[in-house]
Amino acid sequence: MKVNFYGVRGSIPTPGPATVRYGGNTVCVSVRLSDNSLIVLDAGTGVRVLGDELIAAGTLPDPIHLLITHGHWDHIMGAPFFGPMWRTDAHILFHAMSPRAEAGIKKMVLFDGEHFPVRVQDIPAKLEMPPFGTSKLRIGSATVSQIFLNHPGGADGFRIDDDDGSSLCYLTDNELAPPGPMTTTPAELAKFAAGAGMLIHDAQYLPSDMPQKRGWGHSLVEEVLDLGKQAEARKLVLHHHDPGRADDALDRIAVHARSWARSNAPKLDCVVASEGMSFDVKPG
Repeated sequence: MKVNFYGVRGSIPTPGPATVRYGGNTVCVSVRLSDNSLIVLDAGTGVRVLGDELIAAGTLPDPIHLLITHGHWDHIMGAPFFGPMWRTDAHILFHAMSPRAEAGIKKMVLFDGEHFPVRVQDIPAKLEMPPFGTSKLRIGSATVSQIFLNHPGGADGFRIDDDDGSSLCYLTDNELAPPGPMTTTPAELAKFAAGAGMLIHDAQYLPSDMPQKRGWGHSLVEEVLDLGKQAEARKLVLHHHDPGRADDALDRIAVHARSWARSNAPKLDCVVASEGMSFDVKPG
């Protein structure tokens, strides 16, 4: 399984000199399975770069599988600029792994003529939007599972288990300690992510952001580190960075995360996500 990061920022794109090393595009991650199937996780502004790469490669994957965690703008605003959408030879499958996701896909608010000038029925690519059937499905050589996350308006988390034994868990946006009732507990999330070769989790906030941001649907770095330990993941990727978090601040988070892991979970490899990162997730 090959995992590439095209956007790692949360909430809003943040171009400029203070974010040039980690990147300012909003969230988008690509996953290539052992049979070369392509899964795209979220369609933030980073998906534009992915689309350009796919077109430059000459032959588009057929189909391109798209999984969207939820419909907040930072996770979908790149979709109109995803190059394959505008090619007649492209085949894109929007998977709905919850009734909430199915309703959002059917609405296609970005392509209503008001938020973007082209309506969904005028997109040249072949778009498929199968109805919700189950929280577990087969995509290429992998089994994909869904879990509900703690986020205002709802969000879906995903686990991808490839037939070769490699696995990825993608949990963003998620608040591990929300102020109200929990949709899914940290213990349930740890079980869902248990033994994952890579766990990607929203780690947008620091204690200094609280209590103002409590209830906004994102987690503290320390909480995410503990989840990685409880899940016994091999690699933990801190993701969905706050728009106010400059490169130097993310460097400090990376130092802290590595130090925390050495003391509390020596087998856990902690990484702060940045645009352009690429990983081979090994079976195990």
